[in-house]
Amino acid sequence: MTILDEIIAHKHKEVAERKDLYPVKLLEKSLYFETPCLSLERYLLRPDKSGIIAEIKRKSPSKGDINPYVSVERTSIGYMQAGASALSILTDTNYFGGKNEDLVTARKFNYCPILRKDFMVDEYQIVEAKSIGADAILLIAAALEPTRLKELAAFARSLGLEVLLEVHNKEELDESFNEFVTVVGVNNRNLKTFKTNVGLSFELAQYIPEGVTKVSESGIINARVMVELREAGYNGFLIGERFMYSGRPEREAAELIKEFRSLLDKKEVTV
Repeated sequence: MTILDEIIAHKHKEVAERKDLYPVKLLEKSLYFETPCLSLERYLLRPDKSGIIAEIKRKSPSKGDINPYVSVERTSIGYMQAGASALSILTDTNYFGGKNEDLVTARKFNYCPILRKDFMVDEYQIVEAKSIGADAILLIAAALEPTRLKELAAFARSLGLEVLLEVHNKEELDESFNEFVTVVGVNNRNLKTFKTNVGLSFELAQYIPEGVTKVSESGIINARVMVELREAGYNGFLIGERFMYSGRPEREAAELIKEFRSLLDKKEVTV
C-alpha cells in the first residue's frame, strides 16, 4: 500500500465520521454557502498578479513538520500583499496538519480565490469546501477513477466551485480530463518516491488541451524556473514548501515574486 492509498483509505473513514457530526443540512446554513465564488482561473490570468498559488502547509508525510505553528492570518494576508494570485490551504489534519479552520481564517482576511487542498473522495467534502469559504477544489487523478472524478467535478461546478485537476503523467491527463475541469495542475512530485522533477511539467505541457489554464505544482524553487515554465505555457505555479520552511513565508513569497517580475521585465526588454 502506498502512502496515497493509506491517505485515501483514512479519508473515507474520516468523511463517514464527519457526516455524522456535521450533516449536509448544517453545512448549507453556513454564511459562505450562498456567497458567489471567485474564479481561480481568472485570477491566474490577471496580468497584475504573479500566477502563484501560495500555499499554507504545516507538515507532510515525507518531510514531517515544516511550519506547524504558522500564523494563517499573517501569512495569508502577506502572500496576497506580495502579489500572489490565490491561496492554497491544506485542510487535511492527519497527514498535513491542516484543518478547516485554517481556510475559514484565510477567507475571513482575504478577498481572493482560495483552493481547498485535500484528498476529495466524496460529494460531502465538496459541500464542506463551499461551507468554509473555498472557491476551488483539488481533484487528484491518481486517487480517483476517471468516472468518479468526473462526477465530483460536475457536482463541484453545480455549487459554483472551480476544479483543479492534478495529474502526474499523460495517461492520467488523457483519462481524467473532462469538461468540468477549469485548471490542470501538473504535480512534479512522484507520489511513490516523493521526489520532484520539474521536467515533468515541461514534458506534459504540450498535451494539456489548448485554452486550458495550466499550473505547475511542487519543486519550483527559483524565479528562473518560473520564467521557463511561463514560456512553456504555464499560467500558474503552486508553491508551498519553498515558502513554508521560512519563519516568515510571506517574505519569501515577496522576494520570489519580485525576482520573477524583474526577470520577466528583462525578457520583454530583450525581445
